[in-house]
Amino acid sequence: MSVPSLKGKVGLVTGGGQGIGKGIAKRLLEEAMSVVIAEIDEEAGREAESQLKAIGPVLFVQTDVRDEASVRNCAGLTLERFGRIDALVNNAGIAHAEQAPIEKLSLDDWNRMISTHLTGCFLCSKHACPELRKARGAIVNIASTRALQSEPNTEAYAAAKSGIMALTHALAISLGPDVRVNCIAPGWIDVRAWKKGVQEPQPELRLIDDAQHPAGRVGKPEDIAALAAFLISEEAGFITGQTFIADGGMTRRMFYAVPAVN
Repeated sequence: MSVPSLKGKVGLVTGGGQGIGKGIAKRLLEEAMSVVIAEIDEEAGREAESQLKAIGPVLFVQTDVRDEASVRNCAGLTLERFGRIDALVNNAGIAHAEQAPIEKLSLDDWNRMISTHLTGCFLCSKHACPELRKARGAIVNIASTRALQSEPNTEAYAAAKSGIMALTHALAISLGPDVRVNCIAPGWIDVRAWKKGVQEPQPELRLIDDAQHPAGRVGKPEDIAALAAFLISEEAGFITGQTFIADGGMTRRMFYAVPAVN
């Protein structure tokens, strides 16, 4: 379903060179928006720019969301190229949670996780905010269902993603009514086809991977992109400060250990 109110607007997508971010960038271009891909991985960013430019106006800006000067530069280049910012999607993050037990988790690894996910979200919102206010625009933050449930040894990742959820409602109150701010918490999203070309081959999904989801399948970047496009649009004008879980129903499914069979 197309979203007419997005036509002609400008979106900035962090971490837009691969995975969910690339899927969101593609969807916004398909909605006739112009898109800036803010990506730290130059190879991924340039590849995404090259692949997506046939759809619409797209600009790759190499950006480290942990570094304020880098974020400021990205916002400036966005304005220089497109003249406005209507939407910010804070998607940049570290794909794999650190699995070290807390006794062995280094402070450097903790800080890297927090600064990439949470501080990056803060910095990008800070520097996009003046233009978003002018445009009466929207922010969509990408968290994770790891903010609501955990596997062992994922403290830094869970804390960062939970922080994004809290930052979302705080920003919504601070920036409203000029800027709406919402959050998406994806579950398992299969991004194998959305990674840069030099990635190692990934194992195929198993039948059980799809079957365990109440929706009957693992998620796709397109699922998150569709929700992001809606939340940015004027059709979502009465929605702000909310977190939307997109996980195929997994956080609603109750699990018990299977009893031993005699």
